[in-house]
Amino acid sequence: MAERSADFGNVHLTVVGDADDLAARCAETIASAIDLALAERDRAQIALAGGETPKATYIRLGQEHLPWDRVDVLLGDERWVPADDPASNARMVRTTLLAQPSAGLARLHPVRTDLATPAEGVLAYASLLRQLCAGDPPCLDLVLLGLGDDGHTASLFPGTAAAAERSNLVTIGEGKGLPRITLTAPVLSAARQVVFLVSGVSKRQALQRLLDPEEPAERTPARLVQPRGRISVLADQDAAADLPL
Repeated sequence: MAERSADFGNVHLTVVGDADDLAARCAETIASAIDLALAERDRAQIALAGGETPKATYIRLGQEHLPWDRVDVLLGDERWVPADDPASNARMVRTTLLAQPSAGLARLHPVRTDLATPAEGVLAYASLLRQLCAGDPPCLDLVLLGLGDDGHTASLFPGTAAAAERSNLVTIGEGKGLPRITLTAPVLSAARQVVFLVSGVSKRQALQRLLDPEEPAERTPARLVQPRGRISVLADQDAAADLPL
């Protein structure tokens, strides 16, 4: 099916047919953002989402012909697990994006989950952000975000202290029984481009809430991400079927 699009306030929604179309469209969007950044600066910094949905996107993205040796890859959040744990977002990025021959030249900056405590991991990742990115808060070229069934994004879950954090760049999140390290809403909002990737029937209600300007961010923390420019939401038909397009 052909792409459809609509604007919901400062959010531009693009709906494609299925998960394969979504992966291709998202990979193209990220590649374009990297191209744009590298036309203006020596290096590009992107923060990627974890979870299952973006895996196919990262495999496709890794096949794009880009100067990957000038790209810094960060994570929007990470579970407090060892680097080789199946639940590790860094491991997932390594086995998808960085497993492609050309994209293997990109520089991945994982969260230091080998430190003694999550609090030390927070401080280390905040220091890294300041080193890599100019601005206050540091300005990433693109942030790719997922959307949970409960309206969370990164590890900003409803009703948690992490979702309310405004003073720090990085904080400890709690979700689904694991401590997590997450970028905070001010850092996510400072990115030059913000893209949400939303797939599947289970995300229909959360997507409706994300697009609703009256939806409270306390219930749907994804709405805490408010960049100066437009937010791009890429969704498949399964996720967007109930929307008036």
